[in-house]
Amino acid sequence: MTSHTATNPSYEQLPIIDLSAADRGSQARALLHAQLHSAAHDVGFFQLVGHGVTRAETDALLTAMRAFFALPEADRLALDNVNSPHFRGYTRTGDERTAGARDWRDQLDIGAERPARVPGPDEPPYWWLQGPNQWPAALPELRSAALTWIDRLSAVAERLLAELLTAIGARADFYAPAFGEHAHPHLKLVRYPGSAGDGTDQGVGAHKDYGFLTLLLQDTVGGLQVQREDGLFHDVPPVEGAFVVNLGELLEVATNGYLVATNHRVVSPPGATERFSVPFFYNPRLDARIQPLPFPHAATAPGITTDPSNPLYAEYGYNELKGKLRAHPLVAERHHGKLLTPAA
Repeated sequence: MTSHTATNPSYEQLPIIDLSAADRGSQARALLHAQLHSAAHDVGFFQLVGHGVTRAETDALLTAMRAFFALPEADRLALDNVNSPHFRGYTRTGDERTAGARDWRDQLDIGAERPARVPGPDEPPYWWLQGPNQWPAALPELRSAALTWIDRLSAVAERLLAELLTAIGARADFYAPAFGEHAHPHLKLVRYPGSAGDGTDQGVGAHKDYGFLTLLLQDTVGGLQVQREDGLFHDVPPVEGAFVVNLGELLEVATNGYLVATNHRVVSPPGATERFSVPFFYNPRLDARIQPLPFPHAATAPGITTDPSNPLYAEYGYNELKGKLRAHPLVAERHHGKLLTPAA
């Protein structure tokens, strides 16, 4: 077994991991597992290639996405997420918050296409997060491309999670019951319009994701930065055909800190340069209770980093609801005034 302690880490690029190695025999798969183990334990971020998503599939999504952001503002605002109690739809530039500060980007939030579920008086309030998406009438191809992307990346993430759990000696399907047909994936189509006029450069403030895995498709502009072992934020140069993968807080909690969720942020591109990115969040069912993971290295886990301002709940839906209420204050105020302090 190789060492899983980072020595002399290079900050020029994240580890690059080829998922297709899982199909190339036992030796290649063993190397894949060693690389996954190290990346997830030491860094919490890596670049994923060999995932099987084709250039044609990617181009279909990006073409529809660029067409959406080229629509007149009135057409985009017709999908304003303030109209959705499920936090779906369009957020105009500056209306989303990270750590209380505005993010200089606009975006379309999309999830699994399901009927609205209004929670009853004895049901958890996170069921508000289930509901229909908002789609532009003038761009029917966007609905098809986005929902296809959710299905495609859900399959990639499912396979990646199984290999990752195997890599640290756990049962590959341990968390399968937390997902299934009622998993709660989340897709964002994001445009960074350039720097804010007041000189602030927060595209997205420093944060950790709260699900299991995030797979990010970024363009060639750059701007994503990851906090590395030296405590500094380092650029993540784009790699053609790769997804940037990071672990969410649920995996850190489930492994008592052995796998790490890492702070990251986006610095706005200079001037009026546009940047496009497509983060996909692989999340379990809203009502899934995430059990601690039995695995051989559990005894060496360092424990999780606790943040009193960011409590983590065993039931996944409360974590996402907490995040949505903070990130989208206009939606929260219009629809969820009573939920601004969700209970565990």
